[in-house]
Amino acid sequence: MPEAYIYDHVRTPRGRGKADGSLHEVTALALATVPLQALKERNNLGVDVVDDVILGVVDPVGEAGSDIARFAALKSGLGEAVPGVQISRFCASGLDAVNFAAAQVMAGQHELVIGGGAESMSRVGIGASGGAWPMDPSMAVPAYFMPQGVSADLIATKYGFSRDDVDAYAVQSQQRAAKAWDEGRFNKSVVPVKDVNGLTILAKDEHMRPTTTMQSLGQLQASFAAVGMMGGFDAVAIQSHPEIEKIN
Repeated sequence: MPEAYIYDHVRTPRGRGKADGSLHEVTALALATVPLQALKERNNLGVDVVDDVILGVVDPVGEAGSDIARFAALKSGLGEAVPGVQISRFCASGLDAVNFAAAQVMAGQHELVIGGGAESMSRVGIGASGGAWPMDPSMAVPAYFMPQGVSADLIATKYGFSRDDVDAYAVQSQQRAAKAWDEGRFNKSVVPVKDVNGLTILAKDEHMRPTTTMQSLGQLQASFAAVGMMGGFDAVAIQSHPEIEKIN
């Protein structure tokens, strides 16, 4: 069986997924095109040499739908003969796209494949596809659907992580992210997003808050307390994990 190797990797900076985020006016297609162009240019890829482009897209609808991988391949100049496919496995979509790319190489089906993910949550919000899991009671109820924030609270409760524990980890994570950027650890793996005039829109992850402290986090209200209680999701969580009720 052939071996699969990661030859290069690159991404755009992460913008805030809100209307005031730096990338909110950049279409999902334009955003997906940036890393493909970078891969083509920095590796001197010829036209039509890439065998396939696989992109994970959580909500493949609107401007992020209709096979954005194929359109991004065309827009980036990889060539008209380069195909593309988009897949969705929710939060594991991009990871699985890379796995599928590696599997194609290891199966001997292709020699050069690009795998990755594309999301613009300020333009195509979570749940935009309106799938059955959260929307159809016949699916949501037996599958114990609940928002990710409520499920995170469930996990923290089940394994004994306190508010201070997770706040401390969040502070450390912010500090580590800022330190990594300051040390230039992302210089080769992040490419800026530019407008049609070549002016930089965003060159660095903007979600970082390195000045975050335990005190500043402690002033924030729990984000999913009301959702869990008023939306009935706390009851769903306890029903799916009855041992939690004993912990509480």
